[in-house]
Amino acid sequence: MRLVQVSIPAGKRETVSDVLESEGIDYMLTDETSGREFTAIAYFPLPTSAVQPVLDKLQEAGLGDDYHAVIIDAETDTSRRFEELEKRYSEDSESSDQIAREEIITKAHEMVPDTRTFMAMTILSAVVATSGLLLDSPAVVVGSMVIAPLIGPAMSASVGTVLSDRDLFREGVTFQFVGVAATIVASALFALGVRYGYLVPPWADVTTIPQISGRLTPDFLSLVVALAAGAAGVFSLASGVSAALVGVMIAAALVPPAAAVGISLAWGYPMAAASSLVLVLVNVLSINLAGLVVLWYLGYKPKNWFQANETRSTTFKRAAVLVAAIAVLSVFLGGVTYATIQNSEFQNRAQGEVEAVLDQPGTPELLDVSFQGSGTLPFERSQEVVVTVGRAPDEEYPGLAERLSQRINRDTADRVDVQVRFVEIDSA
Repeated sequence: MRLVQVSIPAGKRETVSDVLESEGIDYMLTDETSGREFTAIAYFPLPTSAVQPVLDKLQEAGLGDDYHAVIIDAETDTSRRFEELEKRYSEDSESSDQIAREEIITKAHEMVPDTRTFMAMTILSAVVATSGLLLDSPAVVVGSMVIAPLIGPAMSASVGTVLSDRDLFREGVTFQFVGVAATIVASALFALGVRYGYLVPPWADVTTIPQISGRLTPDFLSLVVALAAGAAGVFSLASGVSAALVGVMIAAALVPPAAAVGISLAWGYPMAAASSLVLVLVNVLSINLAGLVVLWYLGYKPKNWFQANETRSTTFKRAAVLVAAIAVLSVFLGGVTYATIQNSEFQNRAQGEVEAVLDQPGTPELLDVSFQGSGTLPFERSQEVVVTVGRAPDEEYPGLAERLSQRINRDTADRVDVQVRFVEIDSA
């Protein structure tokens, strides 16, 4: 619930009283003695979903667009009339906890910290994320998401678009661009220090680290995660609840991939860096698109009719641009997804062929099947199959590698190498 305080201009006291009485709202009026253009102040509690409709009715009754209202989060009202009001608005409204336009704009502004704090938190989250990726530590990576201040800019850009607040929109877009760029640069510099400071072997192939490799081969599921994160961010903002946990989800879609870009640059893998950068861009665009769609779905728009029409056109244009950009980048995601599926199918088939050959009598015991890739991320494919088998010290299996190669390559357009490694085992 909210406690609303409205300053009443001269000559509008009776108008405000009539509106509040007609709505069945308990209110208090006090005289305003500051000597300004206001002569009285009205105080009244409202259910959260009733704030915007009541303020709109007060505007229409004569308060105008430049009215002065203060909306305060309140805990309890014991009035029976408030209970009836709450019940009525919960029945009339699709969302009983949706906050007013003015509140969501204020919250969006508050979610963007000052530049100094934003940059400091962004750089720290980048350093932590880079450390977590190189350590292959999910816990550390999650920690970087907690301190990343990226939910505010993402929500600000969407709110600024839908509610025609150009300053808020520009602030959100600017901070998103600066935040992503700062994360990449900070991650690259820190990764260079780690590499040449011999905190990890400088010749190590970091693309094989699971926490990193997952960000170097983005697919369509990454797009779904970003869309869900953006939608969840708007729902949490519009309901007036804490967006801290949702902020972690949005940071999850942006910070680790951006850190992976920096690591790839530091290790000299341009294709891997490009792949991760595509993932970052897709996630940024998807979060913003989801924010626009959900805010429009929730019914947020300027009160002024002319401004509402202009904003509708602007929103549709920006949404169309976002959709087009995502569609273009999705071609890359589709290629990665297709290559991943093809490689997975080959590995499953090769595994089955190896097992079929080694299940026959007179063959050694299968210990392991591994695959060596081409190293051209993100469109990596298996180029070598390494089969590890166990044999007794006095046993020989001539031609086994050739037999396996024939089975594995019989339905393969591009021939792969097959290597057999023998491990002596005790047959007793």
